Amino acid sequence: MSELTSSSSGGPATTGFSFENTIRNKHMLSMDGSGALPSPKKTGTTIVGMVYKDGVVLGADTRATSGSEVAEKNCEKIHYLAPNMYCCGAGTAADTEMITQLISSQLELLRMNTHSQSRVITACTLLKRRLFQHQGQISAALVLGGCDINGPCIFQIAPHGSTAKLDYTTMGSGSLAAMSVFESTWREDMNEADAVKMVQRAVAAGVFNDLGSGSNIDICVIRKDSSVDYRRNDVKPNEIKPLRDLINHSALLTMKPGVTPTIGETITIPHPTSNNGMMVGPSDYDTSAMEVEA
Repeated sequence: MSELTSSSSGGPATTGFSFENTIRNKHMLSMDGSGALPSPKKTGTTIVGMVYKDGVVLGADTRATSGSEVAEKNCEKIHYLAPNMYCCGAGTAADTEMITQLISSQLELLRMNTHSQSRVITACTLLKRRLFQHQGQISAALVLGGCDINGPCIFQIAPHGSTAKLDYTTMGSGSLAAMSVFESTWREDMNEADAVKMVQRAVAAGVFNDLGSGSNIDICVIRKDSSVDYRRNDVKPNEIKPLRDLINHSALLTMKPGVTPTIGETITIPHPTSNNGMMVGPSDYDTSAMEVEA
């Protein structure tokens, strides 16, 4: 055992929290301060979810960042869990992708065993148990939404496993801007059109007020009748082509094919071919006259 970790009592293994890294962490802090500890990489996302009269609406941006760099402009952050529920993920892309795929497979096996529709509370329980088991090491902040026999519902799931059932919620680095839209305009028994517009405005608030969020807006509508409307790139607030079309380029910058002058008429073929058009190989050369030096 390392001298930087506390020694065990030698008795039988006990369950519960482990504090064996306490001495190690204290020693690391005494050497160089907190600078010696690995710093987490900042992630950016805006994900939202809300309940309306006939179902739920989920929304997310499509920007994936790696520190201060944009790694992907059009990634998917609304993940499939079951035919009647989807889950938005914020945090580490690999963690959100894998945790939702894992729980989705478990829900599929449960449906095959019970021959019944998956419950949203079941997915919430499986997700929070897995996240709490790893004590926040799985960087996945989730917004779970769906409809079952209990009606439409939205769950907020934190990376350490705590959950909350809410009428509307936001998560990610742009969550404060998105929450301001919900708190000022949300009301009960909204129709689907107004709910979709509100989710679009909420995600757009995160896109334009948070550097970690951006690109397009994805929308997923889950209704009580088990129908799902997944709208990939439903809103494109940062479309570049209309802006480029507004720029008037000089005609001198438009080069037509064939305007580049040539120096001469000699054409050098980089890969010579034989008479029949095939590539030249070793068999096309007379190797009998070649001399090999020792």
